Amino acid sequence: MRLLLTSDTHLPKRAKRLPDELLAAVDAADVVLHAGDWVDAATLDLLEARAARLLAVYGNNDGPELRARLPEVARARLGGLRFGIVHETGPAQGRERRCEERFPDLDVLVFGHSHIPWDSTAPGGLRLLNPGSPTDRRRQPHCTYLTAVVTGGRLTDVRLHRLPPRHPVRPATP
Repeated sequence: MRLLLTSDTHLPKRAKRLPDELLAAVDAADVVLHAGDWVDAATLDLLEARAARLLAVYGNNDGPELRARLPEVARARLGGLRFGIVHETGPAQGRERRCEERFPDLDVLVFGHSHIPWDSTAPGGLRLLNPGSPTDRRRQPHCTYLTAVVTGGRLTDVRLHRLPPRHPVRPATP
């Protein structure tokens, strides 16, 4: 089972559209997981139409329309693993402990909010994944998303994808 993990798309505030590379990955995925901060319902509509299966939550920047359509926390069993999605997990310090206490019934927790890619495993085995943002890199060198594979009840081939800049840097003219 091929997974695409994304978050913090912030359209059309941060970008006018989703990157083509991300949309191609949506088309190739068996399940798309979006950890909130869509900002507009059109992006949700687009992913609902394109994704074979979409699991998603709302984020702190999502208004009443998106909150009416999406839960704060989503859960699903995918390929024998128990997945959860939430937008915000709080500060990096103590994240593994907090998330393990809040979600003792999960194997993998996908989250967003910070725009900073994250991949760690809590002492009890909970895997925490943040795909960053495909449209708003903030303090990061690249816009990003994650792909992964679930096979035989295991999460494998977790890959961080760096997107090319939307506006390529041009060399200075003499």
